[in-house]
Amino acid sequence: MKKMDVVVIGAGTAGQTVAYDLAVEGYEVVVVEKSETPGGVCSLAGCQAKKYFYELTELVAKSRHLAGKGVVAEPEVSWSQIVAAKNEFTSKIPSQTVAGLKGTGIRYLEGQAKFVNAETVQVGDEVFTPRFIVIATGARPMALSFAGAEHLVKSDGFLEMKQIPRRMTFIGGGFVSFEFAHFAARLGAEQVTILENTDRVLGPFDADMVDQLVMAGRKDGVEVRTGISITSISEQNGVYSVLLDSGEIHETDLVVHGAGRIPNIDFLNLEAAGINWNRRGIEVDELMRTTNNNVYAVGDCAATPQLARVADMEAHTAAASIVSRETGEVSLPIDYEAVPAVLFTYPQLAMVGKTEEQLQRDKIPYWKSTELDLSWPTYRRIGMKHAGYKILVDNDGRILGAHVLCDNGSGLINTLKQAVIDSVTAAELYQTNIMSPYPSRESDLIYMLEPLLD
Repeated sequence: MKKMDVVVIGAGTAGQTVAYDLAVEGYEVVVVEKSETPGGVCSLAGCQAKKYFYELTELVAKSRHLAGKGVVAEPEVSWSQIVAAKNEFTSKIPSQTVAGLKGTGIRYLEGQAKFVNAETVQVGDEVFTPRFIVIATGARPMALSFAGAEHLVKSDGFLEMKQIPRRMTFIGGGFVSFEFAHFAARLGAEQVTILENTDRVLGPFDADMVDQLVMAGRKDGVEVRTGISITSISEQNGVYSVLLDSGEIHETDLVVHGAGRIPNIDFLNLEAAGINWNRRGIEVDELMRTTNNNVYAVGDCAATPQLARVADMEAHTAAASIVSRETGEVSLPIDYEAVPAVLFTYPQLAMVGKTEEQLQRDKIPYWKSTELDLSWPTYRRIGMKHAGYKILVDNDGRILGAHVLCDNGSGLINTLKQAVIDSVTAAELYQTNIMSPYPSRESDLIYMLEPLLD
């Protein structure tokens, strides 16, 4: 039985961050990873990897919008070259991950960890009794119960396809389905369909913005169908038949799993350690502590928003909490109130803070500035027909939430994010941005704020 300061279970974004933070503070750290390819979903098959496809998606989309405005031919795209460029990046990540950890004095151990009791973790034949344990095991695609679910391709499989099929179908109406569907429609697929079993897609986002995005996608070949339940999927001669509960058969050449992810925690034996969890993940407090005071959970395995930057923030919070328990310093709790989210479709859909639906549900008085079909020169120049925004403020003018749909939603939301964090009023943000370079996406922000200045 080995005494250690900290055992970190998982070598993805969150696990690496907390390990580095603690190693720098002088802690003896072991990182345990069961996968032969450490690095995490974000780098290998998520936020980093997908951007290789998004950059070309944006290029093709803009060229289509600018047809007749100077662009005379759509760029020819090679799917296999995109995959090769992505693989050149991702292939180095596992070795770089291990080398980086070892180079900082962190022990890296490949194997599956599980709790023996509240203080003990076993990895193969090795048993550890560290002072602290951090769980950072991420999430995985949820199992679907209909017959033929084994035919589904997961996100990593989509990003590894040798060529793009003519017809593609995505199950589920969340981040993965929308982003990948937009990639497919712009990069070679002729028929792209998203099937969602509830009555609306992209639940966390503003409903009006989502409607605009759905219309924008439809013009480029992404069809969204809601209220759809799947009975089975069968395959014959490379063609997949998706049987809907209505009796309709939807034929396609590939079916992609985009129906959500679940915390990757079932192998940990959490009950032995006195750790509570639910279907969303491990229950944690504002310092990322579980119901076992010496065990923390960070990233997608915790019952918190599943976003890469959130995972980083949680890892820093957990590490700071561990250090503060030794030093007596006050550790700042994590705050999810102003976490931005960006959907890398084209146009990009971005948000921060409250939605209008949340404010109405919670009976919070608010005012709004909104336009759902922008025709400002900024968007006419690039032929964008679907762009919009919504900014929500309280009775004192403080910004409660912001939602944008445009070609640079990720950029605009960063400015608005800080306004939400600092409880800035619309008038204060207007004054700050009135000298933005003109014309630019950022200078348009003053037009969004003007209706809120009275």
